[in-house]
Amino acid sequence: MTKKIVVTGIGATSPLGGTARDSWNALLAGETGVRSLTQDWVAEHELPVTFAAQARVRPEEVLERQEIKRLDPSAQYALISAREAWADAAITDLAPERLGVEYSTGIGGLWTLLDAWDTLREKGPRRVLPMTVPMLMPNAASAAVSMALDARAFARTDVSACASSTEAIANAYDHLQAGLADVIIAGGTEACIHPLPLAAFASMQALSKRNDSPETASRPYDVSRDGFVMGEGAASIVMETEEHAKARGAKIYAEIAGGGVTSDSYHITAPDPEGRGAARAVRAALEQAGATADQVTHINAHATSTPVGDIAEYKALFAIFGERVKGIPVSATKAAHGHLLGGTGALEAIFTILAVQERQAPPTATLVDQDPEIPLLVSAGVQKLGDEPQLAISNSFGFGGHNSVIAIRSYEG
Repeated sequence: MTKKIVVTGIGATSPLGGTARDSWNALLAGETGVRSLTQDWVAEHELPVTFAAQARVRPEEVLERQEIKRLDPSAQYALISAREAWADAAITDLAPERLGVEYSTGIGGLWTLLDAWDTLREKGPRRVLPMTVPMLMPNAASAAVSMALDARAFARTDVSACASSTEAIANAYDHLQAGLADVIIAGGTEACIHPLPLAAFASMQALSKRNDSPETASRPYDVSRDGFVMGEGAASIVMETEEHAKARGAKIYAEIAGGGVTSDSYHITAPDPEGRGAARAVRAALEQAGATADQVTHINAHATSTPVGDIAEYKALFAIFGERVKGIPVSATKAAHGHLLGGTGALEAIFTILAVQERQAPPTATLVDQDPEIPLLVSAGVQKLGDEPQLAISNSFGFGGHNSVIAIRSYEG
């Protein structure tokens, strides 16, 4: 028998705020977290892109000194958001063997790797820190969360580029259905605002180059969009079976109703221009949710602000919803927080959870002149969703042709 899987805790540290609620409130207010970079290495390397969406609250303001020293920034963000979600869930009596971690990243400990390489080149092998490998490995975030919260059922790591954390949530749903745990902390993290990835993404013409207007550089669906904005941070959700949540009297935000994961098998960086793989992921998520396309009331779009990607996603949505897609409220929140790569799906899952709970779709804050080739119901302001039960989808697509979609239903008790 299919179990109902619910969300009982949320946590985030993002370009919009140091907590999930602060991030949500800033998003609703139309704020953006994109700013010019002030680090010396921007001028030193003559980077063509001089802005990004940095985490608003720095890890050193939250974590102990020893945690900062022993964890890459990506794992630091993960730990901050996971602890917030765990405290929010208020679980006090759970066997460690029934608590699992399903965490993700797109790249992993990039800062640690590149700092260690600089140390090796400049100072020699004896100066390379012994913790280098444990800090740079992509499963470091999952391990850190597991050890911090004494989660012994499993600590898995999902790596599928920008689809990673949505895939982690979809996999957590499956693992709860399979009875592998009673509670799972799922999420994703990224910390790649570093000169190398900025230079590399700029070299492939993927980043916006609006150095003169960073706050409005991420422009999903706008005719003037010219690339994505690099972001950083992490987000986590606590998922458990409804039976387990109700038995302990937990507050419930929403239901994770299903997930879909597919592959384009088309190109290492470009999406299938017809969005066929993405459409199959949407269809799979709705099928697992026991829902039809006609029941969807809100869409959180991947919408990175690239000329090619935004169009491909629209074609995928049109393939599923037909003309009806033009009347479904859509949010493209990367306008506000940039693209957190492997962490972005979990952050947007939280925004979708709160959207269906509060019956309001967050704004696409920087939209001014909508592309007529993408006739979706997008707004620079908040869109009301109505009082009826809500069903939303949240999309994430990544390099390598990875497609992940989750279906989120309002919890009606």
